[in-house]
Amino acid sequence: MSRVPYHTIDSAPDASRPLLQKVAQSSLTGRPLNVHAQMAHAPAVLASYASLRAATAEHGTLSPKINWALNLATAATVGNDYMAGIASRFARASGWTEAQTASLRTGATSSDARIRVVREAAANSGCVTDATWKAAQQTRWNDVHLTEAFAYLGLTSFTGYFLNYAQSEADI
Repeated sequence: MSRVPYHTIDSAPDASRPLLQKVAQSSLTGRPLNVHAQMAHAPAVLASYASLRAATAEHGTLSPKINWALNLATAATVGNDYMAGIASRFARASGWTEAQTASLRTGATSSDARIRVVREAAANSGCVTDATWKAAQQTRWNDVHLTEAFAYLGLTSFTGYFLNYAQSEADI
């Protein structure tokens, strides 16, 4: 059972309404997902989420395909099926096959150093071994890419932890 009330755009606190409207416009369903409807209960939570999301969209240099792979790997590691489901849909939409998406979700893509660095960070409170970091550097990733990957780790961890915290019901 959910711990935090769900809001519509009309029932949300005044400070959350414009943010919730904007989130709804980019939603898979055209309406706020349950996670957003709950975040709206506390405008600071929804604003934090929206800020992280906007920053990655505006300033991110990684491809959407890689972004969603990082999100999915993080969501699966954080342990939230709802977030992993959302990330899986977007990963498939960005070009990952069904089999690749399943591998990202289960960790079978351990041969991809870029995914491995984020998965390891998600599993270890941000800590990554030097060997994992260096392996990611040996791909076409530089330190800017590795630093930016942390933003996707943070966004997905924030969302996944909130989903666990609020006991959100999956709606997609």
